[in-house]
Amino acid sequence: MDETSLPETAVVIVAAGRGSRVESSDRAADATPKQYRLLAGRPVLERSIEVFAAHPAIGRIVTVIGEEDGPRAQALRCDPERVTFVMGRASRQASVLAGLRALEPVPPANVLIHDGARPLVASATIDAVVDALNNHIGAIPLLPVTDTIKRTDAGQVTGTLDRDALGAAQTPQGFRFADILNAHGRAGQSGKTGFTDDAAIAAWDGLEIAALPGDVNNIKLTVADDFARAEQILRGGRALETRTGQGFDVHRFVPGDAVILGGVTIPHDAALSGHSDADVLLHAITDAILGAIGDGDIGTHFPPSDDAWKGADSAVFLADAMARLAARGGSVMLIDATVMCETPKIGPWREAIRARIAGITGVAGERISVKATTTERLGFTGRGEGIAVMALATVQLPAPEDRP
Repeated sequence: MDETSLPETAVVIVAAGRGSRVESSDRAADATPKQYRLLAGRPVLERSIEVFAAHPAIGRIVTVIGEEDGPRAQALRCDPERVTFVMGRASRQASVLAGLRALEPVPPANVLIHDGARPLVASATIDAVVDALNNHIGAIPLLPVTDTIKRTDAGQVTGTLDRDALGAAQTPQGFRFADILNAHGRAGQSGKTGFTDDAAIAAWDGLEIAALPGDVNNIKLTVADDFARAEQILRGGRALETRTGQGFDVHRFVPGDAVILGGVTIPHDAALSGHSDADVLLHAITDAILGAIGDGDIGTHFPPSDDAWKGADSAVFLADAMARLAARGGSVMLIDATVMCETPKIGPWREAIRARIAGITGVAGERISVKATTTERLGFTGRGEGIAVMALATVQLPAPEDRP
């Protein structure tokens, strides 16, 4: 696509942070940054990009990502001709500058700078910021402060601020491109750091910024409860129903030197037999999700008679089940699986398995349970002939009367 034919407003979406305030009870098993976690079945950052890609006033989209997040970013559904990924820096300020520098070879007239963790920005908000740049160097949306704000010092109240003169800043924040690029450059050269948004850098550089009405639904996903609120906004207050699906699978041992369980290769004195990679754990979880939405099983969608799936990575099956759930407006609340075998020992691999399942599904690690048990040497698993897995998946879906 010819960049010069695109609209004169570009956007820099900042998504290089690690989301440390969205805490899980088990960070070791849940290392997914908040911008890649699922919101109503789709990654947060994918939703943020989509809003701008669909807006007629927006041309190029530069998305600044973390150094470790290349594979996650490449997995997002977006137009590669419109969206460029740039590696972030150690601070937000430096990351924004990296995004602006990426636009510099073919500079747009205006640029919007947006937090990737604000996926619910309305088209009307983008309209307002873009329109304001016809008459102003910069413009930002602000929400009025309704609470009384106190100044404190050493645990003591020392004063009350005039809330009529205060506003809570949101994004996108819009600027004339050359002006904000120069302001960022001067701030970096001067060693000034600690700016919490781009309007602060613009003000420090003497630029006048117009204040626009903000949107109460344009929330930044900062703590865990924000995800629940965002999902409620997305479904427009529609009622939800909870469903539980069950999955069960068995694979026998054959000669080999490793088994694949939960997407993790575990050294062993045998392998598992199957048309795909024989990942009995992912198969059971996939069937549990499909069962919860009443959409058949793995064999329905990936028949073993089809050579296309011979030796396939079972992550493909689980990702497909998650996509089917998302298409129905649903999300996973819990995955609970029990692996039944005498060997190999699952304990040493448990956290790696949970992390891999979290990576495939986008489900927080605290919502994924993987347990292991023997059958006291009874039955085929007790005789060491194979591995069986029982899995349950609890999901939420829009109630039938509200479902599109």
